[in-house]
Amino acid sequence: MSGNGLRFLRQVVEAGTKCRGFESILDKVKVVSGGNGKMVCEMTVTEDHQNRLGTLHGGMTAALVDAVSTWALLTSERQVAGVSVEMNISYMKAAKVGEDILIEANSVKVGKTLAFLNVDIKKKSDGALLAQGKHTKFIGS
Repeated sequence: MSGNGLRFLRQVVEAGTKCRGFESILDKVKVVSGGNGKMVCEMTVTEDHQNRLGTLHGGMTAALVDAVSTWALLTSERQVAGVSVEMNISYMKAAKVGEDILIEANSVKVGKTLAFLNVDIKKKSDGALLAQGKHTKFIGS
C-alpha cells in the first residue's frame, strides 16, 4: 500500500480506538500493512484483554475479527465499512498475556450487496494459528 493509503488506515484505526466507546478496547492494535482489501495488524495481549485463565479473551478475539476485517474492507475497491450480517470464529489455541499476535484480514469477495472476509489471528513468534474468523457484511445495493 502507498504511504498515503497506509497513513489513511492508521488514521482510521486511531480515530476509532480513541473514542469513548466499545472500540477503545482496540487501542493497542497497530497497523502493519494494508490495501487492496487486505490488512495486517499486530497487538501485544495485555491484562485488559485476558480471560480468567490469563489468555486472550474470546470476546476480544471476536472484536479483532470484526474490526480488522472492516478496516480491510475500507481499502477494497468499494471503500465501504458495511454492516455485519454474520461472524463465525474458530478458536484453536490460546495466547498468553505478554505475547504478540498478528491479525491478518482479507476481503475474499466484495459483491454488490455482500462482502465476505477472512481473518487469521496468529502468534507473531512462531506463526501458530490461534483463531480463524469469517465475517459477512452487508455493503448496500
